[in-house]
Amino acid sequence: MTRQFFGTDGVRGLANRWPMTGEMAMALGRTLTHGLRTTHTPRILIGKDTRRSGYMLETALAAGICSAGGDALLLGPIPTPAVAFLVKSMRADAGVMISASHNAFPDNGIKLFGADGYKFDDEFELGLEHGILNPSPEAELPLGADVGRLRRLDEALGRYIVFAKTAFPAGMTLEGLRVAVDCANGAAYKVAPTALEELGAEVVAVGTSPNGANINEGVGSLYPESLGAVVREHDCHVGLCLDGDADRLIVVDERGESVDGDQLMAINALRMLDEGRLARNTLVSTVMSNLALDRCLEAAGGAVVRTQVGDRYVVGAMRHGGYNLGGEQSGHLIFLDHSTTGDGLVAGLGFLGALVQSGQTVSELAGVLQPFPQTLVNVPVREKVPLEQLPAVQTSISAAEEQLGSDGRVLVRYSGTENKARVLVEGLDTELVERLAAEIGDALTAS
Repeated sequence: MTRQFFGTDGVRGLANRWPMTGEMAMALGRTLTHGLRTTHTPRILIGKDTRRSGYMLETALAAGICSAGGDALLLGPIPTPAVAFLVKSMRADAGVMISASHNAFPDNGIKLFGADGYKFDDEFELGLEHGILNPSPEAELPLGADVGRLRRLDEALGRYIVFAKTAFPAGMTLEGLRVAVDCANGAAYKVAPTALEELGAEVVAVGTSPNGANINEGVGSLYPESLGAVVREHDCHVGLCLDGDADRLIVVDERGESVDGDQLMAINALRMLDEGRLARNTLVSTVMSNLALDRCLEAAGGAVVRTQVGDRYVVGAMRHGGYNLGGEQSGHLIFLDHSTTGDGLVAGLGFLGALVQSGQTVSELAGVLQPFPQTLVNVPVREKVPLEQLPAVQTSISAAEEQLGSDGRVLVRYSGTENKARVLVEGLDTELVERLAAEIGDALTAS
């Protein structure tokens, strides 16, 4: 069986249209609670980002949880990794995050975490889908004192800030450092500036005025050039770009130039290799990461293991192989010695610690990785026809691979969260890479 509405990172779509409806959220709350119920009353945490539709989905989820006999604890607007941390810290049974991450405001989504702070696996999500589509009879729902309760956890933000700051080296401060931070008008609009200020930084904060409709609107990790202008205007030493739910990070250097997830992984992996802390001398990344990352680690005596796209698959490979560092080019960075999922603030504080310790500028640190020219084209599609059933596309891909040879690669895949095909072409020549990506994109559009 295949999953119908769970993608690579939970459920996601246009809010108030199936599957992102109040009805589905309530059914999900019930089904999740029913699956967790054993000898005690399940406690389930609910966090959200700043989208207006979060109110609708939050209350529906809570209603479903309570109607199945569970207790719902509302965290309010809070980063996704904070939910993962608090589930484990509080010995709760599950955590739910309502967010569409970097997607535009009209979308929303639901991500799920187990009691160990890790995202549930595909099999568990498939079981949830079955329960949602085949609900238990009403007669099986609890009555009277067995109906669950709801309460708000007001101290959630404070708990997470204390945890996040442990990613910054003990005994050090950020005094003398001017840090720009872009919170995307999203879930970290309070916690990120607060954590940086408490560590002594002079903070220039943007994207900290959410109004329910402006999340990711020209700000955040999808628009690092916006923070780059702020860095230059205020003569900042560094900028940190978070996305709507703050589980990813893009850094901006002192010149206002972007430092992506591949470069951040290289910086961390090389430092950990040098210190003997990189488990099995291996970094875990996805098929989207630049080929230069593999070459960089190999030259230093390390290796890169690749997974399919999605931070849950990176984490899965890390746990299975005993690795402790992984991530995605998009900015998800996972330090399993510290967190169970990608955490933009934790990654940012760890990077700032390395920056202070090195005495270098951000651009100097980022110079350890010189990416191959790479082009990513997003092609809207009405349906996700298996690529092997599109002869013209296959012909275009084969022709591109032949021209690139061993110094490049082609990757074509469908998005797990949107109706788009993603075409990635990488090689030594920028013009060739861009032309080949456009040709494959045209073949997809015509198919």
